[in-house]
Amino acid sequence: MRIGHGYDVHRLVEGRRLILGGVHIPFEKGLYGHSDADVLSHAIMDALLGAGGFGDIGQMFPDTDKKYKDADSLELLCLVGKRLSQAGYSVSNIDATIVAQSPKLLPYMPKMRENIAFALGLALADINIKATTEEHLGFTGAGQGIAAHCVALINN
Repeated sequence: MRIGHGYDVHRLVEGRRLILGGVHIPFEKGLYGHSDADVLSHAIMDALLGAGGFGDIGQMFPDTDKKYKDADSLELLCLVGKRLSQAGYSVSNIDATIVAQSPKLLPYMPKMRENIAFALGLALADINIKATTEEHLGFTGAGQGIAAHCVALINN
């Protein structure tokens, strides 16, 4: 077994859609980034790549490459899953936490789990997603951005 940890953060800005786990969440701001800035999917990718010893998403999908401009992060997650599979690894489970003061994410979490499970060819039970606020502390608590942490376990 191998374990990986992923972390991602993006700032909230006007004029962008808020996408988390491949789900569009109605909100007055969205996350700024080269791709769709889906911090949840990015943290999961980093955890999986780290577990496999494959670096991080910046190495696999550099923001200097125009083909990743506004990329769908779930599609990138599929590619990460394929890379692990080709190397002889299978994903055992994923546990992720989204850190956001707002919006409330609970209604969207079932679809996030479904999207992540589908992208990686996993059972829904293998994906756990949680959300927390930071009680108005720090940049996430001030509503300036959203972060996500993830731990992933893989087997070979």
